[in-house]
Amino acid sequence: MRIAPRPLSHYPWFARLLFWNQRRRYGQVLEPGLLWARSPWVFAALALLYGALDRSRSPLSPALRALVTVRVSQINHCAFCVDINAATLAKRGVGPDKIAALADWRTSDLFDSLERAVIRTMISAFVRQR
Repeated sequence: MRIAPRPLSHYPWFARLLFWNQRRRYGQVLEPGLLWARSPWVFAALALLYGALDRSRSPLSPALRALVTVRVSQINHCAFCVDINAATLAKRGVGPDKIAALADWRTSDLFDSLERAVIRTMISAFVRQR
């Protein structure tokens, strides 16, 4: 069974605002967003979570914030989210070997102590919220 996205006019205003941001950022409204937005409050909560993780005023570097978002996406088993957030991580200067090793961040030599501490802390907070 395939679920079809709805026309944009059938989504609430706040979902359309998120679609506007997708169009600005990626050049188009992403189909997974259209499908997630069929449950608009869940979609909004997820968007707020990622927005909070990646806010520009964060004391964490952009690359470190992106590491966390990719790891959260892995925990959620969202292949689309992993791909799109890994692309952001690569744009922020993290190499493909490190991105591929992220699932093994605890034991990989590619992660320093600060990265491990941030990932551990952020993931612990995320898991407690579930």
